[in-house]
Amino acid sequence: MTEPLLQVRNLRVEFPTRHGTLVAVDDISFDIAKGEVLGVVGESGAGKSMTGSAIIGLIDPPGRIGGGEVLLEGRRIDNLPPSEMRKVRGRKIGMVFQDPLTSLNPLYTIGEQLIETIQTHMALSDSAARKRAIELLGEVGIPAPESRLNSYPHQYSGGMRQRVVIALALAADPALVIADEPTTALDVSVQAQIIALLKRTCAEHGAAVMLITHDMGVIAETADRVAVMYAGRIVEIGPVREVIKSARHPYTEGLMASIPSLSHEQDRLFQIDGSMPRLNAIPPGCAFHPRCPHVFARCREERPELVQSGASRAACWLHAGDRR
Repeated sequence: MTEPLLQVRNLRVEFPTRHGTLVAVDDISFDIAKGEVLGVVGESGAGKSMTGSAIIGLIDPPGRIGGGEVLLEGRRIDNLPPSEMRKVRGRKIGMVFQDPLTSLNPLYTIGEQLIETIQTHMALSDSAARKRAIELLGEVGIPAPESRLNSYPHQYSGGMRQRVVIALALAADPALVIADEPTTALDVSVQAQIIALLKRTCAEHGAAVMLITHDMGVIAETADRVAVMYAGRIVEIGPVREVIKSARHPYTEGLMASIPSLSHEQDRLFQIDGSMPRLNAIPPGCAFHPRCPHVFARCREERPELVQSGASRAACWLHAGDRR
């Protein structure tokens, strides 16, 4: 087997406070293969975006990586100095944020920003960089790219700006693209176009994708595998079709049950009782046990690790050999 493109091993992200250390990402491990789309799904506060930020070295102080390691193409990157990490970002890892306005400078034209990004990571002349910028805008579906190169971000619609952000992420042909809620700020009619575009252009460039979202429908349409996060931990990971058809963790079951069905009528949507625990109030044992319909004594006392269950792995005592 070939080595995975990205390897995350026992990653821990923590925030020291006066009242103790808060753990936002707690001992998670996963791989992403070359050309694969890994979906990361969960409620707000699950630790999805923090995991992406840790991988690209953009955790704001006092936050820090408190343990584990991140390897890209076999090279450890979580301990690189900031100057070295800046070379990795953009060149090896592209990033698509949920609000394109945070990624684009309103004072510079789209062309200036694309050309600067290209020349930062690739040794191209001004004319060659401009030609590549036009090609990228064409790839992501910007009409008349040569003339739109001189437009400013405010002259683009929200969907067009997100297309530009995807072009920026792919400007230096990165091996991995991390897309953090790339359709949240967009109209529903535009969301499917952007997701399809992201998947198609990344495949054409040979890039793997880590797609962070709270939308299980997006995951079902886009991802090859899915990792479900809850309270800073991965509670289930496996092939997307297996996880959707036969979820192994009660939290994943709840997420799937809350999606409206077109095949049969429902008087009301299913809801998971309760809410995600705060970082300073994560319960002992399984963090999901206060909301779980299948809870038993062991869930309140011991924290489960991921174990094989069918084609997936789930962190649930229901799948342990001993259910004391």
